[in-house]
Amino acid sequence: MAKPVVVGVDGSPSSLNAVEVAGHEAEIRGAELRLVHAFGSPSPHLPPGWPAWNPAGAGVRELLDGTLAEAARRARGTAPHVDITRDVTVGEPLMVLEIASRTASLVVVGSRGLGAFGSLLLGSTSAHLAAHARCPVLVVRGRPSPEGPVVLAVDNTPASEEAVRFAFAEASLRGADLTALHVCRAGGSDAYDGPADPPFVTYDETHLRKHAEHVLDVALAGRQERYPDVAVRPRPIVGRVRHTLIEVSADAQLLVVGARGRGGFTGLLLGSVSQAVLHHAQCPVAVVRHGAE
Repeated sequence: MAKPVVVGVDGSPSSLNAVEVAGHEAEIRGAELRLVHAFGSPSPHLPPGWPAWNPAGAGVRELLDGTLAEAARRARGTAPHVDITRDVTVGEPLMVLEIASRTASLVVVGSRGLGAFGSLLLGSTSAHLAAHARCPVLVVRGRPSPEGPVVLAVDNTPASEEAVRFAFAEASLRGADLTALHVCRAGGSDAYDGPADPPFVTYDETHLRKHAEHVLDVALAGRQERYPDVAVRPRPIVGRVRHTLIEVSADAQLLVVGARGRGGFTGLLLGSVSQAVLHHAQCPVAVVRHGAE
């Protein structure tokens, strides 16, 4: 039995969409689905000796019978044979999800939320979860029911190596092709993605493309033998990183990135590239952190 798939639930449309995606991910993995809701803190008005949350208390039974029941219904509609468990926990939501990730194969979150999960992917909270989760994090965003290949953003770092492994496995599970791309920046200042980039530098685009081809060759070496069912298309690209990732996401069913990189993906999930991908990608984004278990 695979480790469970965990999904954060707060009743928002975004989280219910995430539940459906998480149900599918659990089904193709042969895994249990855990629906997790976290209260930010226990009520200060509880009588002495009462538990931190009380199913008979005001609002909590409605949550259990309403929000989580609706989430379970949505999950069963997508994956009727998946075992579903419900967890209601007192704690800071990101910490709760981080702890849950220690025994999970995947954590799934929506791109917007309500209540304790509000603005989950707006600002530092998304970077925190992606940087500290012990398993890959799948951010559900973009167009509904996306189709197309799995797209892998390749960089020559340890983080990219783990993203490569995840992307091949995900493409195999989904029965999808895999597009592996490496982006090298070139041209004038408009080709750069942030204020830290050196301006007014000219590069030999032929040299950069050959370098991108080499990075892809190294990253993909030996993977095809393990996943012979996955058709791989390497794409060396000379251009702008943010623009390229957002553009290719329009025709992808999943975009896979490493949680930290260098070169074309400097500061990924900590700076402008991450914000652009998480806010503007047109398909779900899977973040694979280097060193995650």
